[in-house]
Amino acid sequence: MTVGPGSGDGLAPIERVLREEWGRLLALLLAQYRRLDLAEDALADAFATAAERWPRDGMPSAPAAWLLTAARRRVLDRLRSEAVAARKAPVLVVDARVQAEAERAMVDPGDLLEDERLRLVLLTTHPALAPEAASALTLRLVLGVPTSDIARLFLVGEATMAARLTRARKKLVAAGIPYAVPDASALPGRLEGVVQVAYLGFTAGYAPGSGPGAVRVELAGEAVRLGAVLRDLLPDEPLPALLLALMLLQHSRRDARTEREGLVLLPDQDRARWRHDEIASALTLLTPFVDGTRPIPAGIGRSYYLQSLIAAEHATARTAQETRWDRIAALYAELEDHTGSPVVRLNRAVAVAEAEGPRVGLVLLDGLELQLPGNHRLPATRAELLRRAGDNEAAGAAYEVAIGLCSNEIEQRHLERRRAELPPATPARGQEWSVPGPGKDRT
Repeated sequence: MTVGPGSGDGLAPIERVLREEWGRLLALLLAQYRRLDLAEDALADAFATAAERWPRDGMPSAPAAWLLTAARRRVLDRLRSEAVAARKAPVLVVDARVQAEAERAMVDPGDLLEDERLRLVLLTTHPALAPEAASALTLRLVLGVPTSDIARLFLVGEATMAARLTRARKKLVAAGIPYAVPDASALPGRLEGVVQVAYLGFTAGYAPGSGPGAVRVELAGEAVRLGAVLRDLLPDEPLPALLLALMLLQHSRRDARTEREGLVLLPDQDRARWRHDEIASALTLLTPFVDGTRPIPAGIGRSYYLQSLIAAEHATARTAQETRWDRIAALYAELEDHTGSPVVRLNRAVAVAEAEGPRVGLVLLDGLELQLPGNHRLPATRAELLRRAGDNEAAGAAYEVAIGLCSNEIEQRHLERRRAELPPATPARGQEWSVPGPGKDRT
């Protein structure tokens, strides 16, 4: 059994440990040995060994320490066999204090570094890397997102993304980029890339493109934790506050998004199960930007602000019927003008359909196939809107396309159930059902 980052969805014990510990352990090995290739390969081997032994022998009381010890042995074996000193293999430049801390952690792995993942994030988002390459590498190394899911997030093929990751790894090593947390004066200049990575990681957990789960809570939670660390480090910077507000508002619904039967769309969720303490914390972060106390940043900061306002509309509606869809549709229109994103257009179509009717929403979907090739949520949304517009035959065909494109098992079952529920006879044109659309912000 081959195990590496993202090989499971966090359900099995070994996979939960992988999700929780991969980035932390990789950072420790990297600080100690300064070889990204050795650290990554050795840790993957250690997880593979654990996958074979733990089901038979039982999980150790300190799984992180077990994995770290096993990975360290593999690194030492490789170093001996390669005669690295003679070959002068390229290594990362590691701050002496970081290396000393890593050596202490090797002795007592239960006391892992407080900001080791932040160091790894700052390494993988270094300005020497192109922004998309940096984001993809961070998702892979720090948060353990599968290459296939990263490819979906960036709307490229898996082979293209795998090649991009390989080039990014090589560039990191060849550039001799320091492995250390930069001082406070350097952090703001690196901030936009880091927050983008955190939100991409959150998206991969909140709406995974593949696997058996509708939500990867551990992955989304790690991204939230990273956002909180950034906000604590840079309290005067607006980007971390807006990012954390957005993630908390969306993450607060995690307990209500699934049930035994599968995915639960937002209008059908039990709002008592939402994490209202997290909603309150998010609104506290957001309020100074709404009342003008803090200026709204340009660029990606404005995007996070608008998305937070949309999420806040959902979070503060006491019932689904009280949701102000006209306000949400207007915010999506502003967000689309700002970003030009086809995904934003898709979500805007759902909001417009709720506010003005399904046929108006369908018009906004025209032409998106060229911009979102292979994205199952586009035909899924079209199917729901066609169903509500009374065109059951076209809805069934759209469901068929969406099911064929969908790699997430829970979403696939949801789409199959929706298709099976289509009435055999087509109702009169214009008849609407109170069925929610499946846009990402609807769950």
